[in-house]
Amino acid sequence: MKPIGVIGAGAWGTALAQAMASQGGAVTIWAREAELVEEINTRHTNSLFLPSASLAPQIRATSDLGDLADLPVLLVVTPAQHLARVLSGLPAGQRDLVLCSKGIEAGTGRLMADVAAAAAPQATLAVLSGPTFAHEVVAGLPTAVTLACAGGEEQWARLAPAISRPSLRPYYSDDVTGAEIGGAVKNVLAIACGVVDGLGLGQNARAALIARGYAEMLRFGLARGARAETLAGLCGLGDLVLTCSSTSSRNFSLGKALGEGLSAAEALDGKNSVAEGAHTAPVLADLAAADGIDLPIVAAVNRLLKGEAPARQVVAELLARPLKAEGPGQ
Repeated sequence: MKPIGVIGAGAWGTALAQAMASQGGAVTIWAREAELVEEINTRHTNSLFLPSASLAPQIRATSDLGDLADLPVLLVVTPAQHLARVLSGLPAGQRDLVLCSKGIEAGTGRLMADVAAAAAPQATLAVLSGPTFAHEVVAGLPTAVTLACAGGEEQWARLAPAISRPSLRPYYSDDVTGAEIGGAVKNVLAIACGVVDGLGLGQNARAALIARGYAEMLRFGLARGARAETLAGLCGLGDLVLTCSSTSSRNFSLGKALGEGLSAAEALDGKNSVAEGAHTAPVLADLAAADGIDLPIVAAVNRLLKGEAPARQVVAELLARPLKAEGPGQ
């Protein structure tokens, strides 16, 4: 099997590295922290981000992006807000960059593919997204994802054999925008579902929020050029259902803490991993407002994160919205 590189040694990057190494292939993983590089190479563990995992010995860690320069396939799993900075340190080259981070860049409103295209113009981009808890992937449990290829079927023919594993099944798409929007928006909606759980509002309310949240995802996605069938798939609805249903989701856990009365700063304090929805919510709300797209749940999450109103008040205001027909355009 051809060697693969992974940029980012957080929980998701580590899980992907382990999945790629599961059939004996060599994997090089880049980590920012020197002590984590040493731990992965000597103890084959990642106690900082994924302590449950025992890593394959053929996973080699490095803090030098130059060590990945000759690898034909790189999985990029850095936090969304650091993608531009990290890729700027990667030596230029013609390769497949598979973007595995979910978010929208604060300050610019760019999706990750736009960020990567500017930072690594020689690369051919793809997006890997879907319902993926890192601890299940690293344990080898069955997982299916969308692999959206900007290079179309020719790129898919290269990447599918390189990435697929018996327990990790990619499905082809060429809708990169749809895959990115699904992953970014669901993080914000997962915060909202966590709030519902934290307030003890019940399963009916959570199911309703998932359905109405999906309508917001679809509304925003269609306005930005995504296809409805992409957002109805693994990288949209599938990921939404997973992350809106479990405290294994960092975004759901953040929302639950907000519903229980903590401020955003208190809920995020001391966390090693990033709840991307906290960064995505304000930029998504601003983009929607600028384009005249009605995203009331996203706007409500943004207000909560800013501390503008307590959770029960925000929920009450959502429930008091005018009655209307159901549908993505409503």
